[in-house]
Amino acid sequence: MKKWLSVVVVMALAVVIFQPTEGYAKKRTIDQIDHELRLLQQQAKSAKNQQQQAEEDKQEAMHYKNKATNFLQQVMEQIDTVSNELAGITSEIDKTEDQLRATAEKIDQTQKRIDEREKLLDSRVRLMYTDGAVSYLDVLLSSTSFTDFLDRADSLQAIAQQDQTILEDHKRDKALILEEQANLKNAYAKAKDLYSEAESRKVLLAAKEKEKQKLIANYQSDIEESDDISAKQDQMLVQIASKRAQLGQEKNKLRAAQIYAYNQKKKSKTVKVASSSSSSHSNSSSSSSSGSSEGFKGNGGSMGLPVSGARISSPYGYRIHPITGVKKLHTGTDFAVSEGTDVHAADSGNVIVAEWWNGYGNCVIIDHGNNIWTLYGHLSKINVQKGDNVKRGEVIAESGNTGASTGPHLHFEVRVNGTPVDPMPYL
Repeated sequence: MKKWLSVVVVMALAVVIFQPTEGYAKKRTIDQIDHELRLLQQQAKSAKNQQQQAEEDKQEAMHYKNKATNFLQQVMEQIDTVSNELAGITSEIDKTEDQLRATAEKIDQTQKRIDEREKLLDSRVRLMYTDGAVSYLDVLLSSTSFTDFLDRADSLQAIAQQDQTILEDHKRDKALILEEQANLKNAYAKAKDLYSEAESRKVLLAAKEKEKQKLIANYQSDIEESDDISAKQDQMLVQIASKRAQLGQEKNKLRAAQIYAYNQKKKSKTVKVASSSSSSHSNSSSSSSSGSSEGFKGNGGSMGLPVSGARISSPYGYRIHPITGVKKLHTGTDFAVSEGTDVHAADSGNVIVAEWWNGYGNCVIIDHGNNIWTLYGHLSKINVQKGDNVKRGEVIAESGNTGASTGPHLHFEVRVNGTPVDPMPYL
């Protein structure tokens, strides 16, 4: 309702400010201009009152929102805890998967040795079957000399020792197969439990995010509505000031024309009144200077804008944290955009982070070389993966309100050697 009334007031003021007056069709007097200036002064006062009321409404909404800060802080801490647990589980899953691969490889190598020995034993059995069984005593008794006897005895002992070693290795590898298969089964069971636990943490994290969004949304709409009204009144005050400046210039020119005409009359009775031409000259020389670009357009830096024409809601520098209430360095620039707005890579580079990243929520970090990174935080959707090479201006994500955030926006950082710096000179 308040927003609708504001729109009506703004439209009414705009009609009064920009409606054609008789001064544009014929000469206006100084009294007429003074009358218009008084009207504009009243309109400016009305706009300021509207702006003040919007600010009071905003402060009231902020008051009730701040009452929920303690509970919101608890939810934020719970989100951090669950995020850390999820990171730990993910690390444990990676270790378990490595163990699975190592165990499977060990089983394959052991089975290969068993298969090779079984081939050797099979060939020995076939040889004994085809040539007939020959006892060790027969081999020794068929010796041609004592030296031959000793050589045969040594050979028989070596063969027996080799057979014993083969059988022991065979037995040990078969036992190892059973042991590693049990380890593999346990590792699979552990991995299954870890996957289930990770999914449970993701569900819990989503629930906490939803709880956070609900807390913030209770009063955020009133705050945004008040900001919108205030912005409209700002624009109207600029337009009124511009119009008053134009009227002041026209008034001064009319006075100058009157003085000039009076002096000319004194010099010559035949001089024609020049007020009409002076008024015409005034109208042709006046020009509107109202209007201002909305949103940040860039400073001519080396990087492109991550979002197009967005208003800067919180610049880089020290501020009172909107959630904790503690004064600390705001390490980036916040662009006020609605959820789902396309986020572009500020420059070409390699994606080194594309995941949930603590208080940044869903986050993308791009390495541009020369120890320069850019960071994009609180995203609702990530369109790239770690390791991707992206080009300047490429859509890498959509803006959102994840992590330690109190409303939809894009948090943008520039980091040099890992340390955040003011992004403005780069944009």
